[in-house]
Amino acid sequence: MKKLWQLWMTAALAVLLLVGCGQKEATPVENTDKPKEEVVKETAADEATFPLTITDAVGNEITLEEAPKTIVSMMPSNTEILFALGLNNEIVGVNDFDNYPAEALEKEKIGGMEFNVEKIVGMNPDIVFAHESSLGMGEAGLQQIRDAGVKVFVVKNAADFNETYTTIEQIGRATGKLAEAQKIVEDMKAKVEEVKEKVAKVETKKTVFVETSDVPEIYTPGKGTFMQEILDMVNAENIAADQEGWFKIEPEEIVSRNPDVIIVMYSYVEGIVDSVKARDGFDTITAVKNNEVVQVDENLTSRTGPRLAEGLEEVAKAIYPEAFSE
Repeated sequence: MKKLWQLWMTAALAVLLLVGCGQKEATPVENTDKPKEEVVKETAADEATFPLTITDAVGNEITLEEAPKTIVSMMPSNTEILFALGLNNEIVGVNDFDNYPAEALEKEKIGGMEFNVEKIVGMNPDIVFAHESSLGMGEAGLQQIRDAGVKVFVVKNAADFNETYTTIEQIGRATGKLAEAQKIVEDMKAKVEEVKEKVAKVETKKTVFVETSDVPEIYTPGKGTFMQEILDMVNAENIAADQEGWFKIEPEEIVSRNPDVIIVMYSYVEGIVDSVKARDGFDTITAVKNNEVVQVDENLTSRTGPRLAEGLEEVAKAIYPEAFSE
């Protein structure tokens, strides 16, 4: 089980590490110098009307004659977006790791990082939503799906909140649910502003250490990561911000940096909060002394979908609970 978790964590880290941008937004039809065909194509993209041609993360153009009636999702973040768009009936297959919403557990499973090509093709979906983070292991399988005549849309990795918003709108456009996608984004932005407003009132900025795996290989996010953006947004200081990306850190170094708060972002170790507190030398850390070692739901902060704003709030509450006590 631990080996399986480690494989999935590798994929999750890949999602957070890879820097990408969403699909370029189509511009309003104002330039009359453009060829008529190009103007029509952009208008369709803006209005999410069909037929619709969209370009995915690897540069492939996919043309949809109508909104897809059968959908396979190959990544939990994609699945959460699709369900939030109200596409429960259209979703016919999901990733083995999909656990939210509850309805996802009732869908046919197509595998994890190693997916079942034959099963996916046999479902005869109108579109398959793959993910850029799985290309390293799954590109050959995706090509087999394409060769079988199934449309595959590779969703770009979202490296920050803005790219997450773009991803949601992009999937909404591809499924004929653009208005619903824009409403999701609007609600997320409102939640983000609400959280930022509350933590802005904090008088003393806290230092934070975030760990995503247990000893003997403790990994933490540095600058240039999604978690760094989250900590910046909640007015907290990342003690690991002196290094780029995700990196391994020794327990002694954590003790030396003495964070005010320790955030544990994994759940594969039972009783992990108590285990962290009991590590050699950790009894001298301010976070341990003040009982500010907090476990946060990693799915809320690693899945770049509609619940990301909730993840931001959970991190903010873990660091500044007093700001949310009213």
